Amino acid sequence: MSVERETPAFDVLAIGRSGVDIYPQQIGVGLEEVTSFGKFLGGSAANVTVAAARLGHSSALISGVGDDPFGRFVRGELERLGVDNRFVGVDDVYATPVTFCEIFPPDDFPLYFYRKPTAPDLQIEAAALDTTAVHDARLYWSTVTGLSEEPSRSAHFAAWEARGRQSLTVLDLDYRPMFWSSADAATEQVRRALSHVTVAVGNREECEIAVGETDPHAAADALLDLGVELAIVKQGPRGVLGKTRSESIEVPPIPVDVVNGLGAGDSFGGSLCHGLLEGWPLEKILRHANAAGSIVAGRLECSTAMPTADEVAALADSASTAQEKINV
Repeated sequence: MSVERETPAFDVLAIGRSGVDIYPQQIGVGLEEVTSFGKFLGGSAANVTVAAARLGHSSALISGVGDDPFGRFVRGELERLGVDNRFVGVDDVYATPVTFCEIFPPDDFPLYFYRKPTAPDLQIEAAALDTTAVHDARLYWSTVTGLSEEPSRSAHFAAWEARGRQSLTVLDLDYRPMFWSSADAATEQVRRALSHVTVAVGNREECEIAVGETDPHAAADALLDLGVELAIVKQGPRGVLGKTRSESIEVPPIPVDVVNGLGAGDSFGGSLCHGLLEGWPLEKILRHANAAGSIVAGRLECSTAMPTADEVAALADSASTAQEKINV
């Protein structure tokens, strides 16, 4: 892979998965019965950068695509959606990954990853990194999936070494078992990674992989004990917990008629980046992130469904007002 070498200081720089999401146009049926599909930019890291760009931030992605039509689509769609694609290398060996899903609202969205024998975004090499861009980014976002195999794993640790555990170095715990040989192998790499980051975010199952805890407060405490400054534990229908060494905030979920829950976490992540960069209080960060996730859960696609700041603020404020009335 080759990438260009200019290094502006981005608000958000992420490293990780990019590819093509193929979503069925028919909801509530298996893929064997689907007759038409939509094609969208996908990949968790890619979606987070799009979400952050939609909220007004300069964003860039470190990733890889194949030398194929889908790779050209990914690079073009990133640019169209406001994400700098200069660090998205083109691999002449491996194909751009494609992901299919089935949509069974409200909570069943099976994923089928076509990434074998590997994917270009897992072929990122340490020598190809623009470490100046990593160091200078206001917020640097990584995911656990990038640790699942070499050379991506070594590239992630090289990037963290260059960054030096600056503030707003975020790890999305994003554990997907199909990418790992075992849960223990994932735990080993996540524990290594946590010594390099200042913010960790994941759901209860991902926290179990990371620190062996599913209780939200115990998981957050374990993450803090490993040196993280902010631990965020997503609790599904119980909302979200954010915890620092001096503050603990729980925010309830926002009800939504779910269409496709797959992009909600990435929208949450983009809004989390926004709130951290703006220096908001933790409670406001979590309220807005919940709202952003709810908005995308109510839409079919992920990347192109990311909300604007005004949309997120409107829903967060209305939900807060409704909650205050309930509490009176």
